[in-house]
Amino acid sequence: MEEAFNIKIGYGDKEVTLTILQHKDYFKVIYFGGIMGAVRKVDENWELLEVEEIDAGDLPRYNADLKGERLEIILDEHTVGTIGREIAHDDTVDEG
Repeated sequence: MEEAFNIKIGYGDKEVTLTILQHKDYFKVIYFGGIMGAVRKVDENWELLEVEEIDAGDLPRYNADLKGERLEIILDEHTVGTIGREIAHDDTVDEG
């Protein structure tokens, strides 16, 4: 069974809470109820998965066009590394 947990990452001068959902050998990154992407640990590095590799299940894809109090987060190499380090610090996570 997939269990979700939250992480907080710094993004610019703000802090963002993301929900992480482990699925098989990768972790879905969820923001405001939608899947932004997914990360996987390969050797000692964290990598962003291609959209085609992600099993969304019942969750929608994240729609960045929605306005409100959301930050416009980009999953670049730096952000993926930060997310990966936070996942690795969670004691309940099996990194594979």
